[in-house]
Amino acid sequence: MKKIIYSLLLVVLTQMTGIAQAILPTSWSFSTTTLPTGWSETESVFYTASGNTPPAKKFDSTGDKMTIYFASNAGALTYYLAGNSFSGGTFLVEESADGTTWTTLRSHTAPPAGTYTLYTDLPNNLTRYIRFNYVNKVTGNVGLDDVNIAAGAAGPAQEINVKQGTTTIVNGGNFVTSSPVSTMSPITFTVENQGTVDALTISNVAITGANAADFTVGSAPTSVAATSTGNLVINFTPSAAGNRNAIITITNNDSDENPFVINVLGIGGNLATQPTAQPTNMQFTNVKTYRLTASFTPATGVDGYLVLRKKGSAITGVPADGTVYKRGDIVGDAQVVFSGTATSFTPNNIIAATGYYFAVYAYNGPGTFRNYLETAPLTGNVTTPASMMPAGYYNGINTASPNFVTDLHNLVNPHIEQFYSNYATRVVALFAARDTTDDRRVVTCVYSGENKIYTEPFDFTTAGFSREHTYCHSWMPTNPAQSLPEYNDYHHLFPTNQNSANGVRSNYPLGKVVTVSSTYLGAKFGLDANGKMVYEPRDEHKGDAARAMMYEAICYNGVSGNNWKFPSMISSSIPYGQDQYILKQWALTDLPSNWEISRNDFIDSLQDNRNPFIDNPEYICYVNFSNMTYESNGCLADLEEQLAAAFVMYPNPAKKELFLHVDATTILDFTILDMQGRIVRTEKVNGLSVVKLNTESIQAGPYVVKVTTPYGAVQQTLIIE
Repeated sequence: MKKIIYSLLLVVLTQMTGIAQAILPTSWSFSTTTLPTGWSETESVFYTASGNTPPAKKFDSTGDKMTIYFASNAGALTYYLAGNSFSGGTFLVEESADGTTWTTLRSHTAPPAGTYTLYTDLPNNLTRYIRFNYVNKVTGNVGLDDVNIAAGAAGPAQEINVKQGTTTIVNGGNFVTSSPVSTMSPITFTVENQGTVDALTISNVAITGANAADFTVGSAPTSVAATSTGNLVINFTPSAAGNRNAIITITNNDSDENPFVINVLGIGGNLATQPTAQPTNMQFTNVKTYRLTASFTPATGVDGYLVLRKKGSAITGVPADGTVYKRGDIVGDAQVVFSGTATSFTPNNIIAATGYYFAVYAYNGPGTFRNYLETAPLTGNVTTPASMMPAGYYNGINTASPNFVTDLHNLVNPHIEQFYSNYATRVVALFAARDTTDDRRVVTCVYSGENKIYTEPFDFTTAGFSREHTYCHSWMPTNPAQSLPEYNDYHHLFPTNQNSANGVRSNYPLGKVVTVSSTYLGAKFGLDANGKMVYEPRDEHKGDAARAMMYEAICYNGVSGNNWKFPSMISSSIPYGQDQYILKQWALTDLPSNWEISRNDFIDSLQDNRNPFIDNPEYICYVNFSNMTYESNGCLADLEEQLAAAFVMYPNPAKKELFLHVDATTILDFTILDMQGRIVRTEKVNGLSVVKLNTESIQAGPYVVKVTTPYGAVQQTLIIE
């Protein structure tokens, strides 16, 4: 091995640690998403249906890398490689002795198109890293499969290796131990000679460093026979509480690991030394409706930082010493968004028009020795914008124009096409998923509200989820084609439970269920008021689903001569279509939430187009989605009819009490008038969904009850008995 000098690092562990290295031979066929020991990657994306033995790893962006770090000299490197529409780019297979300086083993500038071909390369005997690196993407992707690194020839005559327990400590690596103050605790290291010929000679064991006096050599071997072991005992007697640092240097006759160095962090007592200062100067940059970045100035003599977040108000939660928190964990009234050594962070689950408060706590020590500075954390807060709609985006759109439908279509189409297969790594990973405890994430089925908890990366098959086409694929004039922009458009694709939600909805229209056949959490399937089978998503998604379907129709209507109207008859087994009026009602009563606004902005950043019905909900009023023609009168007549149908007043006749309700919206105020138009009772109720009245004081007879909603007023006749 090549001698490597490491700086003294504190690694997150409990009692001891080593750097993870693959033991040769090592291989991966990508049949699972769990990385083998010593393997790392910048992005977990796969071709699920192709490869030498499907699946295969997919490299689809400049900078995508996969690195293998191994512990001994390597034999042959073999792998299968194919290009997918690849042209003009460069894909490198590289090697390195130290992980810093890289040499090209093979450069692929024209990989075989679509056919996985076996390649064999022979790394240098000093190589300890192999890297597959898409250094320059021009067009197309690269598929990689069945990677294997064989073990090399036998090592040198003598080869030192050091373990503590079963954990290997590499040369320049770190070890953590503890003992009560003034109490001696022995540490036994196993010194192995992995050579097969000569003895390993140990001529000296020296202890240096800031707190070297707290460590002494109890015993040390002077010679270790080939393939044998010996014990090195170091006695640790901390003279004070907190961090006690030292360096153990083993002088030996291994030709490329002399000396062998171990960096030791000893802990006196139960906790590392508490930091003396917090970081300073929190700054927020790149603040969007769906993402932001924060940075701060580091504190001196600090191992790392814990960052907490809370919506709406300042954080009062304080971390507990001896606890290592992971992303998503809860600390008091806040959630962990980052823990580590970096001085910047980009939290997940950011939405529009929301205030976020952050607190940063400095800490020292790994594992159960972690000691937080619990007072006066660095704090900061930022409010995300209400929207990122570009100024003037709709300047050319006029609802009074007879060309409104055509103008709206031309605004959003064409756009940058995305890929259905990338939905998990882009929409789920970068927007839809949220952090939850133990460094896991959660994604919500939009139809039912089911929260699916998973460990990254997200896999649709493993999770039992799908990318739901809200405007059903079978409704599309281009069905069954799956390679067109309309199939891949992220504006109408949402994560859903496949069997319990997406499969139940199938290609039925959305509607209001009055006779339930089945339910799954917040979703229903059954007959509507007209006896037609429909699917009803949970209330929170009704407006979102309506706007997604309307977007799909306006975006692709007329492309290649196809008419994207809402179907009037779906199939011979579903001899009816999608009612546009129920969708318009949902869209006007379930107005865009901050989450939906953020999603629109995020997808705009990928596709370079927006859903106009999110930015301007009233636009739906000017499109007849049954034939994609212009509606000059807007929603006025439709809305009055919908409000009248949605107003429920019971019991009627009434005696002692009366309930008022307008389906899918709220009531702002109500007025009871007698038949001469005189006000008997009036009251503002500030947005209640159900109003309960005591009517005992109202004389018997006929009355008119009028309620006001955010979308207009509606009235009915009431009889008091």
